[in-house]
Amino acid sequence: MTDLWTAVKDLPLMIESSAYEALVPLGPVDMDDLSTTQLCLRGRGEEGVGEQVGMPEAQEELRTSAFPLTGEWGSLEAFLDHLDTIEMWAEEPEFALARNWRRWTFESAALDLALRQAATTLAEVLGRTPRPATFVTSFGLGDPPDIDKVAARRARHPTVGFKLDVAPSWTQEIMDRVADVEGVATIDFKGQYGIEVEDETALVAMYERTLATFPDAVLEDPHDLPAVLELLRGSEGRVSYDAPITSVESIAATAITPRIVNVKPCRVGRLPELSRLYAHCEAEGVRMYNGGMGELGVGRGQAQLLAALFHPDEWNDIAPSDYNLSDPPAGLPASPLDPAPGPGFRRG
Repeated sequence: MTDLWTAVKDLPLMIESSAYEALVPLGPVDMDDLSTTQLCLRGRGEEGVGEQVGMPEAQEELRTSAFPLTGEWGSLEAFLDHLDTIEMWAEEPEFALARNWRRWTFESAALDLALRQAATTLAEVLGRTPRPATFVTSFGLGDPPDIDKVAARRARHPTVGFKLDVAPSWTQEIMDRVADVEGVATIDFKGQYGIEVEDETALVAMYERTLATFPDAVLEDPHDLPAVLELLRGSEGRVSYDAPITSVESIAATAITPRIVNVKPCRVGRLPELSRLYAHCEAEGVRMYNGGMGELGVGRGQAQLLAALFHPDEWNDIAPSDYNLSDPPAGLPASPLDPAPGPGFRRG
């Protein structure tokens, strides 16, 4: 089966103009970064769109930037080589990974345009049939924890699972009540973001309660503390990594060799490396799922399409954006999500 990069790198690409569009949520959301920016590349009567996530100040900088993008590029690969010659940041971004987020904005838009100019779809060039993608919705319970939040959402959306951010404030009673709700698929420890551990004893006790209470959940981004790694001995098969995963090499650099990883396209940033990751994981039997980064527009649909093509049956954290609202309304799409592939690199 053709790998992703081989399937798309020779697609012809012609860009006549570019434009940016600011996107903001339509209501209160359970997120910190509240805006995104869509990049639209135009050429030969078609439009290709990508989405920049993260850091509101970076959104404004992008929307006021002017990069040399127009031209008859011959191939998608040639255009990506051209992007390598452009400095996309006026100042070094606060987070190094922001470079990957921005790079993905341009690469995903260029891929969308190239596919549309060729009058084809990503599924067609890959020779894969997208399948309905299982998804979860992710959120924190707050401090103090809102114990009823999980049950209320499950009652309203009974097919949708959960990826939950655990905290030391979760007592055994809280964990038991959360575990009583069907659909808790992933527990996220947020242990790979460099956040200072204020009380290691309390943190280790949280792990002990979590392992005892959620025996089947995927355990995402555990801390590298020796006491934590010792507790996870015997549970390695359900340990996953998210924040560190940017390349094939990053998988081998984790403290526990994972058998499941969260492959976020915008965190990887580049199509050739995303292709390598997919091929490596499929060859080595490493399960994959993906997640969103607060997308409000086309980027969420692109992540959903990749899930439908490469790992539809895992607990993908790509719920439609309205699930990020503080009070998601009834009537939202159910899981698994119809892949509904549209032209180019989009869901219809």
